[in-house]
Amino acid sequence: MSSIKEVARLAGVSVGTVSNVLNRPEVVAPDTLHRVRNAIERLGYVRNGSARQLRAGRSRTIGVVALDLANPFFIDVLRGVEAAAQQADVTVMVFNSNKDAAREASLLDTFEEQRPLGLLITPVNDSGEEERLRRLVSRGIPVVRFDSSAIHSSGCAVAVDDVLGGRLAGLHLRERGHRRIAFAGGPFTVRQVRERRDGLASVLGPDDPLTVIALPDLTVATGRTVGRRIADLPPEERPTAVFCANDLVSIGVLQEMTLRGLRVPADLAILGYDDIDFAAAAAVPLSSIRQPREQLGQTAAQLLLEEANDPDGHEHRQVIFQPDLMARTSTAAPARTV
Repeated sequence: MSSIKEVARLAGVSVGTVSNVLNRPEVVAPDTLHRVRNAIERLGYVRNGSARQLRAGRSRTIGVVALDLANPFFIDVLRGVEAAAQQADVTVMVFNSNKDAAREASLLDTFEEQRPLGLLITPVNDSGEEERLRRLVSRGIPVVRFDSSAIHSSGCAVAVDDVLGGRLAGLHLRERGHRRIAFAGGPFTVRQVRERRDGLASVLGPDDPLTVIALPDLTVATGRTVGRRIADLPPEERPTAVFCANDLVSIGVLQEMTLRGLRVPADLAILGYDDIDFAAAAAVPLSSIRQPREQLGQTAAQLLLEEANDPDGHEHRQVIFQPDLMARTSTAAPARTV
């Protein structure tokens, strides 16, 4: 591979001028800029990023530890992260904790060794890795929690008001006449799941039974399990509506209702959360609570980069976005009467 010295020799300039072309082109005269770039192209020169990082003492990479990359919600969040990172000319390194606390701990150890510019994380447990995260911060690696409540005031966080999301779901279902409502979600160690359930419960009346169906995770497969449990109940005991903790679960419920010959929403109304693209595209378009996914990721990355670039002047912020109800066919019919 060609070196920066060879580029300088071919362009007839100093090594310092080539460095300016690569890092501060605005200070280089146009003719010189043109000569150096021609030399780079002719030699096929590629700068040594590892050497730059070694000199700087940290990489030009931000790390992301996502909770569950099987969920399209996190893919959309990452689009927002990448948009902010591309604008700042930094690289994004993504890992999946898969909701496993031990794996998350191992990933945090790895990131500490890599000396990233900063770290974005959705913790498996909001307080479980606090000591490790504080250690990263003490080493000059800023941490921003995304899709996570800021239970500690020591750093930035970006989240959506999940209690409000649950309330919006409950109010919508009650407006449609539903009084026998089920909530399907889990595990309840995940803050978002708990708050969505609590928001729903807060708007139900004292005589409105809430059936809670606890799940080990939030997937289409567990959604089908929910559908089977509901479909197997006698009609007079069956909930008339189910609020699912995410859209993957709601898609699974819809699949099982279709398989059993039950109508959505006439026999069961279904309401999901996240408003992923598959929700609106389902055979019966699914109502959902929308989160501003890309905006959430972009804001989290911008806060991280602000702190990385100006650690002394940066002020920590907790940004809470508001969810919106997207009402579609799956909750369009009024509650059935038995």
